[in-house]
Amino acid sequence: MATIGVFDSGIGGLTVLSEALRQAPAHHYIYLADSANAPYGEKSSDWVANRSLDLCHWLVREGCQALIVACNTATAEAIAHIRHEMPAIPVIGIEPGIKPAVTKSQNHKVGVLATQNTLKSDKFKALLDGLDHDCELITQAGLGLVPLIESGALDSPETEALLRQHLSAMQSASIDTLVLGCTHYPFLAPLIRKIVGPEVEIIDTSEAVVKQLCRKLEEFHLLQSAPPRIIRLYSTLDADALLVHAKQLIPSAFEQHTVETSTVFIS
Repeated sequence: MATIGVFDSGIGGLTVLSEALRQAPAHHYIYLADSANAPYGEKSSDWVANRSLDLCHWLVREGCQALIVACNTATAEAIAHIRHEMPAIPVIGIEPGIKPAVTKSQNHKVGVLATQNTLKSDKFKALLDGLDHDCELITQAGLGLVPLIESGALDSPETEALLRQHLSAMQSASIDTLVLGCTHYPFLAPLIRKIVGPEVEIIDTSEAVVKQLCRKLEEFHLLQSAPPRIIRLYSTLDADALLVHAKQLIPSAFEQHTVETSTVFIS
């Protein structure tokens, strides 16, 4: 079986881990939340790139044979460098699901809620330049959302007020499709749905990311069907808090897997 490493700036990548456990449950998983340094979306590009590479090296030392960079900002700033430094293992990144969004949009008006660093990155600009579409894209940096999510304030009045502020321009433009460009944001999907209404389609890319992981596992002859079912959860801040979030998001994993947790310091 393969050991697959998943890292994010905090708890957001649990949305990707949840999908990985659904599609490829027969592997060991190590999840690393760099919550001591969240959010990444407001840090310098060089810092994000260097930190992401350090975390990937740590995961490989822990025995990971494939990596998911479950953070849009880290993917935008570091994925090319990580792949260059680690050519022997599959490294799967994540990016805002703009391609499926522009395909699905009926009125050609698509909203993109992402981190500040993702929206200003060269990778995001290249993604836009590579699209052949006539859609109007309304982009918005979700400043302040990640700290609220990390604190567990998923449906607080403060979170709802901030979300309404961030989504107001998109609603004014009458978008019919909304891209969640940060793995943290699916935690807010019920609140987002309350604000934008049932007619707006919400795009989350976790499913596509894990499908790509499975393709790479097969390519590298790592795809397995027997279920060893061990998950190790690590946090650079508070493993107990990470465990609480994991139990809320993926309760079925705790019925099917052995789960270990630990707080770690990674310099």
